[in-house]
Amino acid sequence: MSTVMLNSTPLSIGGRFPRAGETAHSFMLVDVHLQDVALSKYWGQRKLIAVVPSLDAAIGLTIARRLEAIGYELNNIVIMTVSVDTPYALLRIAHAEGFRKIQLMSTLRGRDFHKDYGVMICDVPLSGLMTTALFALDIDDTILYSELVSDLNAEPSYPSAVEVLTPPPPLTDEEPEDEADE
Repeated sequence: MSTVMLNSTPLSIGGRFPRAGETAHSFMLVDVHLQDVALSKYWGQRKLIAVVPSLDAAIGLTIARRLEAIGYELNNIVIMTVSVDTPYALLRIAHAEGFRKIQLMSTLRGRDFHKDYGVMICDVPLSGLMTTALFALDIDDTILYSELVSDLNAEPSYPSAVEVLTPPPPLTDEEPEDEADE
């Protein structure tokens, strides 16, 4: 069992937190239109998945806003924010914030996500919520980056996750000119 902090108080986190190199657990989440969404829907695409306690919590909204901004910098990457919020609350927030680049997902019918991704808060009064985490997955759902944020009110390391998802610049066929040749 892992531990994270909230205002200097430790919180027990249940489930098994996946590590880089492992295959991500399949999941079934619910989008803002009450549609079930499986991880397999995004097969063949790179994915950035943020887990937050709630988008009605300041940290959840801050992370969603940051990911929305990152979404405008990245191409061909699916960005999701997962919380326990209802799809109705997520739709309200998406409209109010004008989110276009991120997909807001609920664990409404996907409670296994909490355990499978090792983000389940076990201690009262927050039991049932999820702690903050960030995952980067490649096109075949291999985890490239996973971070369990040590403080419930802290942001994850976005640059570390984005770096593993960003392909290196293409190599050029041109070789530098040798100035010694005359």
